[in-house]
Amino acid sequence: MAAPVRVLIGALAALLLAGVMGCENSLPRGGRIGLKLPPSTFGASVNLQQHLTVGRGGRTDELDVALEIDSERIDIVGLVLGQRVLALHYDGKTLETWRHAMMPDELRGEDVLEDLQLTLWPAEQIRAAFPSGWRIEENGRRRTILENDMPVTVIEYGTQMRWSSTVELNNLRYHYRLTIRTAPAGP
Repeated sequence: MAAPVRVLIGALAALLLAGVMGCENSLPRGGRIGLKLPPSTFGASVNLQQHLTVGRGGRTDELDVALEIDSERIDIVGLVLGQRVLALHYDGKTLETWRHAMMPDELRGEDVLEDLQLTLWPAEQIRAAFPSGWRIEENGRRRTILENDMPVTVIEYGTQMRWSSTVELNNLRYHYRLTIRTAPAGP
């Protein structure tokens, strides 16, 4: 593998290891929600190319993602300089994940799936699956996830069509900002 690809994968791994996608050991209280909604609850089919920018502690890392959701499955492939570094497949029952050997074990598919669903799924589907103490508020193009009335995550959408705009996710618990830019649909 070329040195620049190894460096970028290593940088992304370090960022994720530091808690960007969920490291329960650093939580002040509580944990992840454990959200695993069936793909059919999304209510649409999408096939997207996205560019993710993750900022934490003055550092910025980037990742390209191919995302496909339909009523039967969710598939995610993460790429750095065209090199596959992450893959996730969820059929509503079984979650299968793969990560490049340089990616940390702490990068859990469950956390990636949960963040995806908190960002894109309809609020009523999320609300119905929340454990006691958790709630979701929506105000226009802003979504706030709260645990015991304390904001945990704030998500801002560029348009009402959540998956076709720029999305800013500010995770107050893990102290990172994720910007998701969806590539325009083809001709």
